[in-house]
Amino acid sequence: MDIKLPVGIQGFEKLRTDNFVYVDKTKYVYELAHNNVPYFLSRPRRFGKSLLVSTLKAYWEGKRELFKGLEIEKLEESNQEAWKKYPVFYFDFNGTSYSEKGALEKKLSFLLTEWEGEYQLESADNALSERFQLVIKKAYNLTGLRCVILVVEYDKPLLDVVDDPELMEHNKDVFKGFFSTLKSYDEYIQFIFITGVSKFHKVSIFSDLNQLTDISLNEKYASLCGITKEELVNTFSDEIRKLSDKQGLSIEDCIKHLIRRYDGYRFHQNGEGVYNPYSLLMAFFSGEFGDYWFETGTPTFLVSRIRESSFDLRKFTNGTIYASEAILKDYAGNSLDLIPLLYQSGYLTIKEYDATRRKYTLGFPNEEVKYGFLESLMPSYVPKATAGNGLDIFTLDDYIENGDLDGVRDVLSALFAGITYTVESDPFDYYFQAVVYLVFTLLGKYVLCEMHTYTGRIDCKVETKNYIYLFEFKRDDTASSALAQINSMDYALPFVADTRKLYKIGVSFDSSSRKLIGWEVEN
Repeated sequence: MDIKLPVGIQGFEKLRTDNFVYVDKTKYVYELAHNNVPYFLSRPRRFGKSLLVSTLKAYWEGKRELFKGLEIEKLEESNQEAWKKYPVFYFDFNGTSYSEKGALEKKLSFLLTEWEGEYQLESADNALSERFQLVIKKAYNLTGLRCVILVVEYDKPLLDVVDDPELMEHNKDVFKGFFSTLKSYDEYIQFIFITGVSKFHKVSIFSDLNQLTDISLNEKYASLCGITKEELVNTFSDEIRKLSDKQGLSIEDCIKHLIRRYDGYRFHQNGEGVYNPYSLLMAFFSGEFGDYWFETGTPTFLVSRIRESSFDLRKFTNGTIYASEAILKDYAGNSLDLIPLLYQSGYLTIKEYDATRRKYTLGFPNEEVKYGFLESLMPSYVPKATAGNGLDIFTLDDYIENGDLDGVRDVLSALFAGITYTVESDPFDYYFQAVVYLVFTLLGKYVLCEMHTYTGRIDCKVETKNYIYLFEFKRDDTASSALAQINSMDYALPFVADTRKLYKIGVSFDSSSRKLIGWEVEN
């Protein structure tokens, strides 16, 4: 029997009543509810945060029938206090644009008006925070139960206006006035759970609610969102079989493809890796290994900040992006530091951890993120590298596959000629490194291509069915010098017994003209 895949379903009640498949995470709901402390959780977009909070909402509203057959039903079996209907205040900041001043206040007022009607209060001209206080007290007095506060994507009103500092500060002030209510109303509150992609530590929701417990980097909750390998195999065995049949793969190879493309997120150094749930479900739904997470959009402000900061793109894959726990869990006000931003947004994840130095090493979680992210950067560095004009990666791949060295040279020459520099003082060295890295790393999506950046190793090695290419790139030097380095360092030695045709290619670029000026080949 085919199962119903909950693609785009974020409501727990709809998921359960309409018989969509559900990966049972209710043991975490039980633990969170019974610890009874205020929580904050940061996870990337499309990672199941809304579904998790919707599940918490159903639990606190006492909708026991929705949890029939799930793990929490057994856990609550002997609890006489379970399944009470608490007053729940559910803030979902999705689905609204906050790019205009006053949009956040309208959203909060809309929610308050609804709750004032539910708890028999007249909407007054009081400040939003005062209206919230009155609703909380009235809900407590009417029900005899303390209130539950659930907040989904609290940071959307801030991320929507990240390029408008004045409006961002305004929205922060709105939050400060509104959520500071909770700090002094602890006696009326049973449970608080707040989620978002980012944690802005200077936002009042955190500075005032200093009792919030951040579980974003907690080992116990590392698999709270996302899908583990065990959950994948146990829940989606039929879907894996159908996908493998459609793609002409064995079950084992199909799982390897899923791991390579969608697995690899780690939210604690000792935590189990998890799959991106959205991409996984879309792959099963469509029967294709697509780049689904990236189809939902990469923030343009993130791309522009990477370029503006002259960030060394080679760090993304050479294992030299480091962070402390404090960096991973926080932002420094408005600066939107790249490393925590990339980690919390899901573009980087934990790869290694040095316990002695308490140092995290970060990298791309999987191929979907790696290639999708780098493809989104390419137009910012080389706007002319678009499909159909002969400067795209597909065209370069064709030349590489066919041994057309003149074509490879022409593409590289044209790509560098097409670079747009922001100001005259921009260092050519940065663009040189960035474009070479982007071009050949993206080429690795289709052929075996390795970029090296360490002294004593070939700059780039490309392997196809019939050819091997060894590239050495020089700036303000000659192509002959680059070729001589390939020979003097015996870079071709590992391929002596290989029957494929091998090309050694020295390439030189000129900083003043910002052009490819030298190209020498030896085979």
